[in-house]
Amino acid sequence: MLNRLRTVMARIFTPLADMLLKRGVSPDAVTITGTVAVVVAALWLYPTGHLLAGTLIISVFVLTDSLDGVMARRAGRSSAWGAFLDSTLDRFGDAAIFSGLVLWFFGGGDDWLSAVLALACLVLGSVVPYARARAEGLGMTAQVGIAERADRLAAVLVATAAVGVGLPDVVLTVVLGLLTVASAVTVVQRMATVRRQVRDAA
Repeated sequence: MLNRLRTVMARIFTPLADMLLKRGVSPDAVTITGTVAVVVAALWLYPTGHLLAGTLIISVFVLTDSLDGVMARRAGRSSAWGAFLDSTLDRFGDAAIFSGLVLWFFGGGDDWLSAVLALACLVLGSVVPYARARAEGLGMTAQVGIAERADRLAAVLVATAAVGVGLPDVVLTVVLGLLTVASAVTVVQRMATVRRQVRDAA
C-alpha cells in the first residue's frame, strides 16, 4: 500500500528534487539529514511523552524518504552506494522509532507489556530485512511476507499519533502486538522460501 504511495510522492517531489540539485545539495546529504531528523525526533520526543509531535516530524521525513532517490535519478547519479546508504540508514531510523517507544513505556508510560512488545518489534524489524539481504547474498530471493517495512511504519506511526491525541494506550499496545506477530510470521515465510529454493537447487 505505502509502496504505491511512495511512487506518487516521487512524482510530487520532482520539482523539489530539481531545486535542491540546482542549489548543489547532494542526494546523500538528503538521506543523512532525513535519518538524523527521524532519530532525533524519536529518541528525544517519544521518551519525553511528546508522541504526537514526534510522530508528525517523523512522518514528514518518512514520506520524503524517496526524495533522495528522485534526486539521484534526475542527476543521473543512481549508484550502488546510494542504495546501500539509504537502506543502511533506514535501519537506524526504524530502530530509533521503536527504541523511543521502549524508553517511553519503561519511563513515563509505565507499561512493561507495551515496552516488551516494542522491543520485540525492534528486534524482529532487524531480522526481517536481514533475512532478505542474506538470501540475496546467497543468490536466492526472499521477497515475501505479510509485514513490509512501509506497512509496519505506517501502523506504528498512526497508532502512536492516535495515543498522542488522547486515545487509550491500549491502542498502541494492540498494534505493537499485531506487528510483533506479523514480523515473526514474515521471518518464518522468508526462511521457508529460502529453504524451498535450496531444496529445489539440490
